[in-house]
Amino acid sequence: MAEPLGPNDSSPEQDGSPEKQSVRVEAEGDTVGKAKWAAMKELEQRYPGLSVEQVEFEVLEEPTDEEEGPARVRAQADLSAWRAAQQEFDWPPEPPERLRELLRRITAHLGLRASVDVDEGDEVLRAAISGSELGLLIGKHGQTIDAIEFVCGQAAYRGLAARKRVVVDAGGYRERREAAIRRQAERGVGDALRYGRPVELDSMVASERRLVHVYLQERRDVETHSEGDEPFRRIVITPVGRRHQER
Repeated sequence: MAEPLGPNDSSPEQDGSPEKQSVRVEAEGDTVGKAKWAAMKELEQRYPGLSVEQVEFEVLEEPTDEEEGPARVRAQADLSAWRAAQQEFDWPPEPPERLRELLRRITAHLGLRASVDVDEGDEVLRAAISGSELGLLIGKHGQTIDAIEFVCGQAAYRGLAARKRVVVDAGGYRERREAAIRRQAERGVGDALRYGRPVELDSMVASERRLVHVYLQERRDVETHSEGDEPFRRIVITPVGRRHQER
C-alpha cells in the first residue's frame, strides 16, 4: 500500500502546503525483478503514466541459494517528476503511436503486466496485447475489449481526416472468437440447407455480425440478414429458394 515518505512530508491535509513530492510502496516477489514489477504495478495504478525512470528501488531482502522466502523491495516514486511529465506530455502525432501509448496506459492502470505490438496495414491499424491474465481486459463475451477498441479507434485518429479501422486484440482472443463464429455460421448454413428453413444464430455484436455477413457473402445457396434490437440482434441464415418463396 502506498504511504508518504515520513511524518514531515507536507500534504494539503496537513498544513496546506504543496502536495507531497514522493510516495513509496513495498512489494514482494519470487525474485527481485518480480518484486520490482509488483511495486511498479501498484504505483502505476495510482499514477498512470509513471515511468520506471521516475522510481528508485531499494532491495530490502534478497534470498540467497541457501535461504528460502520472497524478495522484498521498496520503490520510491518522484511525484514532482511525474506531474511535470504529465503537464509536458503531448500525445504522439501519428495514429500507431497514439494507439500504443493509450493501450500502454490502460493496461498499466488495470495492473496488467502486458506488452503492446502495433502493426499498420493499408486499411487496418491493428494492436496485439500480450501477457498473462488478460481476462480483465477482454471482459465477458469480449465486451471490455470491444469498448477499448472503440475508444482507441476514436482517439488514434482524432483530428485527422483519413482514417483506418482500428482492431485491438488481447491474448489472441479475436482470432479464437472469429474461428468460433465461422464454425457457428457453418453449422447454421448446414441446418438451413438440411431443413429448408431460416436458422437464427446466437446474438452478436455488430462487428461479429459483419464477420458472418462477409464470410457467407460469396455463397449462392444461402442469404443472411439481421433481426432484433441491440444487444440481442442476431443473424438469420435463409436458404435462397426459401427466401424467394417468402417474397
